[in-house]
Amino acid sequence: MPGENLTRDEARERAALLSVDGYEVSLDLRSATGEHDGDGPRTFRSVTTVRFRCAEPGASSFADLIAPAVTSVSLNGRDLDPGQVFDGSRILLEDLAAENELVVDAQCAYSRTGEGMHRFVDPEDGEVYLYTQYEPADARRVFANFEQPDLKAPYRFEVRAPEGWTVWSNGVGDLADGVWRFAETKPISTYITCVVAGPYHYVTDHYERVFEDGTRLEIPLGAMCRKGLAPHFDADDVFLVTKQGLDFFHDHFDHPYPFGKYDQAFVPEYNLGAMENPGMVTFREEFIFRGKVTQASYEGRANVILHEMAHMWFGDLVTMEWWDDLWLKESFADFMGAFALVGATRFTDGWITFANRRKAWAYRADQLPSTHPVTADIRDLQDAKLNFDGITYAKGASVLKQLVAYAGQDAFLEGARRYFKRHAYGNTRLGDLLSVLEETSGRDMAAWSRAWLETAGVNSLTPQVLLRADGTVDELAVVQEAAESHPELRPHRVAVGLYRRTAAGTLERYAQAETDVEGPRTVVAELAGADAPELVLVNDDDLTYCKTRFDDTSLATLREALGDLTDPLARALCWSALWNMTRDALLPARDFIGLVLRFAGRETDIGVLQMLHAWAESAAVHYTAPERREEAARRLAEGAAEQLRAAGEGSEQQLAWARFVARVACAEADFELLASLLDGTETLPGLEVDQELRWAFLEPLAAHGAADEKRLDEELARDDTASGRRHHVRCLAARPSEAVKAQCWAQVVESDALSNALVEATIAGFAQPSQRGLLAPYAEKYFAVIERVWTERSIQIGMDVVRGLFPSYEDSEETLDATDAWLAAHEDAAPALRRLVLEARDDLARALRGQACDAAAG
Repeated sequence: MPGENLTRDEARERAALLSVDGYEVSLDLRSATGEHDGDGPRTFRSVTTVRFRCAEPGASSFADLIAPAVTSVSLNGRDLDPGQVFDGSRILLEDLAAENELVVDAQCAYSRTGEGMHRFVDPEDGEVYLYTQYEPADARRVFANFEQPDLKAPYRFEVRAPEGWTVWSNGVGDLADGVWRFAETKPISTYITCVVAGPYHYVTDHYERVFEDGTRLEIPLGAMCRKGLAPHFDADDVFLVTKQGLDFFHDHFDHPYPFGKYDQAFVPEYNLGAMENPGMVTFREEFIFRGKVTQASYEGRANVILHEMAHMWFGDLVTMEWWDDLWLKESFADFMGAFALVGATRFTDGWITFANRRKAWAYRADQLPSTHPVTADIRDLQDAKLNFDGITYAKGASVLKQLVAYAGQDAFLEGARRYFKRHAYGNTRLGDLLSVLEETSGRDMAAWSRAWLETAGVNSLTPQVLLRADGTVDELAVVQEAAESHPELRPHRVAVGLYRRTAAGTLERYAQAETDVEGPRTVVAELAGADAPELVLVNDDDLTYCKTRFDDTSLATLREALGDLTDPLARALCWSALWNMTRDALLPARDFIGLVLRFAGRETDIGVLQMLHAWAESAAVHYTAPERREEAARRLAEGAAEQLRAAGEGSEQQLAWARFVARVACAEADFELLASLLDGTETLPGLEVDQELRWAFLEPLAAHGAADEKRLDEELARDDTASGRRHHVRCLAARPSEAVKAQCWAQVVESDALSNALVEATIAGFAQPSQRGLLAPYAEKYFAVIERVWTERSIQIGMDVVRGLFPSYEDSEETLDATDAWLAAHEDAAPALRRLVLEARDDLARALRGQACDAAAG
């Protein structure tokens, strides 16, 4: 039998053979509570009945199931021997009839890795909470099925649960005779079915809309979280954004929400941001804020709510045929999340966040050796798991933003409307979308697709300005370049903005021209004769996806006057361009840090400020020459403390700088400040040191030996909650001790006892940039164990370990050589594992180039 890792060819063969009429799934979750007997995993009973047709009677196929044990298998009334037909991940189905009924009775395992039926015990009150998470292919850990997106079917779930629990699924449910029975779903894919169960705190609301023809749509709304988080749960704001999103998408999609109710569950130990299960969306519970956060956090949550809502149409109603076209849902949801955020909510500056944060993710991913076209070549499920990346999400969304500029917003939205109507409850490929967009826009979508969707890499755009004797522009051109590895030059619809200083000292735009950039050099004729600019921004308004470069005059202006730019989007674009130059070893890290120290205190957009903090820390840790790291750390720490004291009382900037002070603390004065803020011997007017901020202050104290285990245990006693325990584990792992590091390594690498959330926390604490010497021995150990870890652990934990424990702080040619040696010796390793190592190698090589640039700056 083939293995657990389903290939595209196997899926295509099965889809050509089978069509599924429906599932009935019965789960008995009463085993979730109480004592667990035996040495094996805690399990639950799962009974699945699948009705399906076969195009070639007499043929063979297989169903998917990952379970510790199968009690019985029946095909068309014929009992099959589980020992003969079940190999641990697949059930062999031979001699199929034209119409078939498969019944599988199995014992499935509760998960501690966030894959399948995840079981969480709240340390605060001992309550047990369950939820499912499947994408791309973990429904088979809960019930037998045909686990591929193009074998859609309706589902009926019934669930037995411990007394006093509530159970939710995709459809509306009722409790009768001790059984929760749920309404049959529309035809959907396996990976978006869902069950949530437990003593969740549940809040309800209602959405209603009357359409122009007089029909009325009513959607029951629900939102839930653990009881321990209920005091912090601002469900009113969740419902506000939800209703605004439903209004917005109904205004633009002309297709009523098709899945009945709309529940949103905020669940513990969640691996993702959220998941678009129709009628039962799940989110990581960190979106419920236990302490004060900035508006950027609320904006981020709203964006995710809208992203998942867009999936109800892009992904759930119409689903990609195979994971090659994952972008058909993720790129659209990412774009639509920002589009709706700006168009429907209070977060009207959402495109600034998109330009500054989402595109940074895309630019990094698109320069890795694993970069791929937006529409990717996904050979199997491991490939699919790794392609939930910055290309599929953020680059795809950026390309769609470019498409809106290219084809027009009305044509784009009309194309979406036709797409929904034509393919409702079906599966699609790239060509299905392109055909409707070509109909509505009149543009050649095939050529656009070849340039933007079917090739990889990011172009850079640089202005060239020639001046006349009178100081006006003689010619302004945009030069387009591409990396040697991906030489494609693309058509870009751009706005080119000219900026200069005013008498008041501000840097303002005084001229702009939109143009289509084609080929290596494009003259912007409209700007000839304009007054000489002090700054040229070649992607003004952020219409296209590119790396922005500057001419010498523009760069000199930014060095002196970046903080004087009054337009927040233009400012964000300049910051993003400067960071890309730093990563590309074109701007020394010290210069970028200097710009942050000089101008970040004037940044009004809190999301941009927090991004600058992250970039400045990365510049100091990864891109600064080793002999200058201590000086860079000191400059950042002193500058952060100065800005903290200067920030407005109770302002978001004050909170952001307080967190940054903790991230870059490196000297005794820094630790004394943090300790005094913790114990209350020093206060800053307006700064509330709440529990989340307390843990943020404690981590650097622990990492530098200023907070021992006893002190951390005392803090846990103050906050003995699920969140508190994660923070406690991270801080314990951060301590500068050989014994601590050895224990952390053993817990993560040699044992599977920790849950996914505690694995993540342990790795985060283990890897401290101030502890390079302590971490050095683990470089060799890393390469010795990663193939075994990848083989033995779930893919999620494997990804966490391979990414999180790569010796990135051993940033030397020796580590680069060791990485190359592993890759050369493991050419037959799993492609997904090799991809992760190649990506880490590329980050390391980029860091070394940045360090060389910084060292050469003198």
